[in-house]
Amino acid sequence: MNIPIKLIVMSSLLITSITKAQQPSITPLDIDLTNYQYPYPVQFISLNIQGEALKMAYMDVKPSKANGHVVMLLHGKNFNGAYWRETAKILADNGYRVIIPDQIGFGKSSKPKHIQYSFQLLVQNTKAILDSLGIKTVCMLGHSMGGMVATRFTLMYPESVEKFILENPIGLEDWKVKVPYQSVDKWYQTELKEDYNSFKKYEEESYYHGVWKPAYDEWLNVEAGWTLSKDYDHIAWNSALTYDMIFTQPVCYEFVNIKAPTLLIIGQLDRTAMGKNLVSDDVRKTLGNYPVLGKLTHEKIKGSKLVELDGIGHVPHIEAFARFIQPLLDFLKS
Repeated sequence: MNIPIKLIVMSSLLITSITKAQQPSITPLDIDLTNYQYPYPVQFISLNIQGEALKMAYMDVKPSKANGHVVMLLHGKNFNGAYWRETAKILADNGYRVIIPDQIGFGKSSKPKHIQYSFQLLVQNTKAILDSLGIKTVCMLGHSMGGMVATRFTLMYPESVEKFILENPIGLEDWKVKVPYQSVDKWYQTELKEDYNSFKKYEEESYYHGVWKPAYDEWLNVEAGWTLSKDYDHIAWNSALTYDMIFTQPVCYEFVNIKAPTLLIIGQLDRTAMGKNLVSDDVRKTLGNYPVLGKLTHEKIKGSKLVELDGIGHVPHIEAFARFIQPLLDFLKS
């Protein structure tokens, strides 16, 4: 049966209008988030990387009564430093100076046109912030992708890490063992298609175990706002490059070399894993099993402490702040 072209076009327009109607009103955000206010003043350091002049953003939250210790908070891939707002406030209230960078390619930091990303590079950039501030030692806390950066930092600069904390990090397993490789170009094409609905669907399923709360909208809206930017193709390209870095540079084989006092905070309902959509149902069930991965990592890092948060997913400091912050404070003060 031949369907009239006019009817096909009208149906397509109807589907598009319904999809748009399901999306809330999102503010378009520019490539450097200049129209998005962070919770604390933002400073920058200048970097020259692979022939390109770049700037790296960070917040420096100083306590009114310093206890002499510094905590560095490293963000995940689908986030920026702003989502540490509540964590930074409580830490500062307890006397800690808090440094919160946006990695190159993320948040208010530069998005290079041509760069070879590596975790070693991100660590060197992160160390450059500390060096510029004259900070010798830190307590290093990384969430999600930030956990991979924190791990590499602790391995590269062990003398600089007083304590090491991982909050639902990715990189606890080597995905390339089970997931077929995707080129940067394929990651890029996928990123170009992203919008509010696709981001929300992924995060609701992987991060928040099927339960969406209004508190999550703020961080989703930043991602969605970027898709409305005239420079979204540039943002998407950086995202594709960092996906390739994450996929090809696992840190799980080196946890045995961590010597710093370590705390693992693991939400037990987290099922985050790169490339789950590229494998069979049977393989998918074996990926992102955080109850198992947390225990395995705890065994690899001798002397580490494991805090398992039942009923919590990928972002404990957003989903259940009180349950996240208390074990963190206890560990920092121990």
